[in-house]
Amino acid sequence: MRYGRTLAVDDLTCTVRPGLVTGFLGPNGAGKSTTMRAVLGLELPTAGAALVDGRPYVELRRPMRTMGALLDAGAVHGGRTARAHLGCLARSNGIGHGRVGEVLDQVGLTDVASRRISGFSLGMKQRLGIAAALLGDPAVLMFDEPLNGLDPEGIRWLRDLLRSLAAEGRTVLLSSHLMNEMALTADHVIVIGRGRLIADTAMNALAGHFQGDVLVRTPHPERLTAVLRAHGATVTAGDDTAVLRAHGATVAAGDDGALSVRDLDAAGIGALALSAGIALAELSPRGASLEEAFMRLTEDSVEYRTTPAEAVR
Repeated sequence: MRYGRTLAVDDLTCTVRPGLVTGFLGPNGAGKSTTMRAVLGLELPTAGAALVDGRPYVELRRPMRTMGALLDAGAVHGGRTARAHLGCLARSNGIGHGRVGEVLDQVGLTDVASRRISGFSLGMKQRLGIAAALLGDPAVLMFDEPLNGLDPEGIRWLRDLLRSLAAEGRTVLLSSHLMNEMALTADHVIVIGRGRLIADTAMNALAGHFQGDVLVRTPHPERLTAVLRAHGATVTAGDDTAVLRAHGATVAAGDDGALSVRDLDAAGIGALALSAGIALAELSPRGASLEEAFMRLTEDSVEYRTTPAEAVR
């Protein structure tokens, strides 16, 4: 997909499968929204094809019955009521008017169905957009940043909704920058950067590709630090933590006294503690979080880089 000299999506090939919530991840400018627009026929690929159930979306006679999508919650006529907006969509796709009331109730907008959309908050517009996506009871659903504007209750509701839709055998594709929420919601992830595919894997496998840390709790954190120092460590002090580097390992001391150790396994830490007679209350290996895995995967694909806060003081 090209815009003049700009290559927005580059030879991206992937399949979103039914029965799963698939997270679509990438830095700003990675090509996620462009890809989703191409699926809906809003952008024409300069090469290749985007297919829904084996056919281009624009060739579907009643498209909302096959695929529901939310790309921009603000793309609605503000002068219409929520009920009228959904009613127009229903008529255009041969969907019975009774379905309008069903989806309004499903997204929690029944009590405001007669209000003009111009008075809706962003969260309410997101719920209305989700209702529109659900209107045709489609087997395929696609959402671009649907969590924006939702309060904590709304986020939890949407998470449960998406997982229940996938459990029914539907295909669900979800784009979001909220990594913690994506980790709770998605079963599978597709990661792109600069328009190219970086990863296409199960959620639990993604973080497993990267080493996390080891959480260490001891009644004597200072003594353990000294042991590491005796083995060639150097200490640099930051504002909130002391960072210790020994044999390539990095140890960060948290406010609660626990140590986060990277690049030194639990067995090695335990052996050092045992040799010094230091009791350990906890020695827990931890996998990398989705956020950590995402940052490492996309570090060479970030288009907009910020200056660290300490560098501008």
